[in-house]
Amino acid sequence: MQTTSVAEAQQEETFSYSGYHSIISGVNPDWEYGGFPLPDGSFWRYREPNAAVIVEAERLRVRVGQITRFNNQVQILDNAKNMFFSTKKFEPPDEGEMSVEWEMTARCTGTRPRDLYDGFVSVNLLDFRTGTALDFFVCNDVIATVYARLPFPGVPEPQDPENAVRPKYFSDFNELPIETKPGQLHRYRISYSKSKDEVRFFVDGQDAGVYIEVPSKVHSFVIALGLMTEKGIEQGKSVSVHGQGLTGEWGPFTISTRKTEQ
Repeated sequence: MQTTSVAEAQQEETFSYSGYHSIISGVNPDWEYGGFPLPDGSFWRYREPNAAVIVEAERLRVRVGQITRFNNQVQILDNAKNMFFSTKKFEPPDEGEMSVEWEMTARCTGTRPRDLYDGFVSVNLLDFRTGTALDFFVCNDVIATVYARLPFPGVPEPQDPENAVRPKYFSDFNELPIETKPGQLHRYRISYSKSKDEVRFFVDGQDAGVYIEVPSKVHSFVIALGLMTEKGIEQGKSVSVHGQGLTGEWGPFTISTRKTEQ
């Protein structure tokens, strides 16, 4: 009997993305304030007016003594208080995998112990074509992965397959059994395979969760750096702001692409 083996050739590419100085200079920016256009033609910008933005070489620190931003109508607009979007879109290969890796710290003041959603620091990989969000949320004492498909303003509504058995929109906040403390440095990684419809999360090199059968293929995403809350609007009123302070620090991002050819 004759057997034939199929060899897989892999092409790997790795590069670094930071460019935090451009947030301050505004010259050839690698980052910009995030936000969304509103139906009335205005733009909701995720910008805390009194945020201190500090850049030290390839590290960014954003400190807000007391958060102030809120929205009484739209949950997604209420959640992010200060957020930068990368100006570059990152495109996962059709075959293979793309990984995004970085270091991050979080310090939160005036937040409730063990209540992640009262205030946290984030990195979000956002696909505005499908509404897919792949995130890490971190506060003083909790680290969580987030796997979501969201109704971003202006994003077309995804079509439900016939006889759908899963939700169209969802957010899975997976609080991890990992000890952490205010300002503690951890290294995070999110890996996505378009061909496998799979996303994996890692903290300090350890597996922190996997999702299979991702319902929408991510063709490109931006990286978002956030100071956020996640408190539901109650009876037409935001309840997310009560004097909390948030400080996030992010290092450079290492983007690794592994293309597989059979």
